[in-house]
Order: sequence, then structure tokens, then C-alpha cells
Amino acid sequence: MHKAAVMALVLALGLGACGKQDAAQKTGSPPAGPEASAPAAPATATSAAASQPVGAASAGKAFDASGLPVSSAPLGAFPYIALPSGYATGTTPDVADFDQVPFWTGDRLQPVEGRVWSANIAAAQGKTFSDLELVRNIEAVVASLGGAKIFDDRIPEAAAQKIKEWPRDVATKYNSGLGDLWNHPAQVFVVHRADRDIWIHLCSHPFGGGLLIVETRPLQITAGLLPASALKAQIDQTGKVALHVNFATDRTDILADSQPQIGQVVQLLRQDASLKLAVNGYTDGTGDPAHNQALSDGRARAVVAALQAQGIDASRLSSAGLGAADPVADNATPEGQAKNRRVELVKRS
Repeated sequence: MHKAAVMALVLALGLGACGKQDAAQKTGSPPAGPEASAPAAPATATSAAASQPVGAASAGKAFDASGLPVSSAPLGAFPYIALPSGYATGTTPDVADFDQVPFWTGDRLQPVEGRVWSANIAAAQGKTFSDLELVRNIEAVVASLGGAKIFDDRIPEAAAQKIKEWPRDVATKYNSGLGDLWNHPAQVFVVHRADRDIWIHLCSHPFGGGLLIVETRPLQITAGLLPASALKAQIDQTGKVALHVNFATDRTDILADSQPQIGQVVQLLRQDASLKLAVNGYTDGTGDPAHNQALSDGRARAVVAALQAQGIDASRLSSAGLGAADPVADNATPEGQAKNRRVELVKRS
């Protein structure tokens, strides 16, 4: 071929290729290839923040809720999420004023303490349950609250097993909200506020699902120090005195901030060598009665053990757990429940 003709052919081929690339850029179409004919994903009403995980699994680092954008969106009443039309709680929600629940962040189980709401989600009569519809609606609500999805996948088997073994029988207590996370994917969302975090766990399957919501808040410390002189005065007057000793949540461990109060009881007993005390433990009226009785008994024993550890003779002390018996306040309010969780010292003859 003549040299001039060859050059003309090369130039024509180059211009044709450029024309194809320009057309692709103008139309937004991908280059031709194995995936060129795949349809685009349908658009949804959710924002990228709620539909795409931003947690440790996608970022490759330890998750920290404080690193999320701070939400100032208006909040309604707890638990802040209204179910979509055609869906309802299949059972009465389990609610706790203060508890600890583990959430999977993508790299670990994060213990979250605060107010808990847990329920099974089902379709109303005449409605066909759609796990995808439920997920998309929750994503949209979280986006409107300024939150983010931090995980969307199957929770690893080892982590799921740890949830089963979590203290205080959490997997049974909040089974309705955890859903069947051992066999189906789960989504975890966080709404990061200036004064709290709202954690949301959703696990659904073709026939139902679970929704678990925890709003973080610090434990309200209700104990106040009663000096030995005040303890003596009240025991002399009424034969007993109530102490609001703080324990670890749903456990018998006395918290460090209540040790000074234990010290005042020790001082009272040392000042009056003839004084003998019955230590009675009480709980509020929420939860299982048998569990409350056992918990109150363990807490009364813990106080007796703390007094003995500081040299008080065991013969001067006895303990009993009375559960939710003899409330001193209304169990319908958090404030009343706090007053009912107490230890009473009763003078023995």
C-alpha cells in the first residue's frame, strides 16, 4: 500500500475510536464489555448515608460512633421509628429503662447501655410481608434522622454465638428484636446526637423480622450518703433505714461510688457493739418475679459480705432477698423504680 494511503487509514481508525469514547462519556454509558448490558440499580428514596454501610467493615478500621456526623434532626417519642404502612409489632414490645445490649459494628460486638425497645415485626392482616420493603423503609427513616448504616451483612458465626452467651440472658430477653440473626443478614444503624446515640438493629427474612433500638444514656446515680449518725437516728426512731446502694446493672456487684456508704454502716456497727442488723434486698416491680427475688437476695448477701470484709462479725448480720415486695414508690415511673431498688437495714433483737 502507498505510504500516504496507510497514514490516512490509521488516522481514520483513530478518529473512529475517539468518536466512540466521546459518545460514551456524553451518554454516561460504560465501555462495551461483559457487564455493559447489566441494568442500573433502581433509585430509592434513601440517602447514601443510610443505604451504604460506613462502619468498620467498609472503612477497614475500628468503628467509633463519635466519628459520625452529629444529627440535629427533630426526634419524636422513643423509640423514634414508626413502622411502614401494613406492618406492626407481632408481639408486645419488650422495653427496659436501662440495660446493656451488644451491637455488631463490623469489627466487634459493641456493648450499648441505655433505654431498650425490642419487638418482632409482622405484616398486618391482608398484607404480604416483604423484607426488602421493611429494610428500605427503615433506611429512609434513619436517613431522615441524620443517621448512618454501619453494617449490612450476615453477622459472623463467632459473634452471633457470643450474643447467645451475653450476660443477663440478653439473647432470650430481646429475642423478638434480635430476629433470626443466626441465619439471616442484619442491618445496624447509628444516629449520633450531641447528647446520645441511637443504635438500631434490624434482622428480617421473607416472613417476618426483628427490630431492636437502644438509646444510650448514663446510669442515673440515685444513692446518697447517709452518715452513721443519721443511720442511727432513723434506726432508733423506726427500727430500720433504707440505703440506695448502687449495683452493676442486673448484677450483685456493688459499685465503687457506694463504698463510702458501706463504710458508714461499718462505723455505725462499731459504735454500737450490741447492734445486730438484718440486711434486706429489694428490686423494682419490672421483670420476672423469680429473677428479681434471686437478684435481691444476691445483693443483700453482697452487702453483708462487704461489711464482714471490714471486720464486722457474721453473727451480727443476716440477709434476705424480698424482690419487688413492699414498694416505697410508684413502679410505673423510672423515678419510683429507682427508689424501690434499695437495701434496708432492720434492727434485730
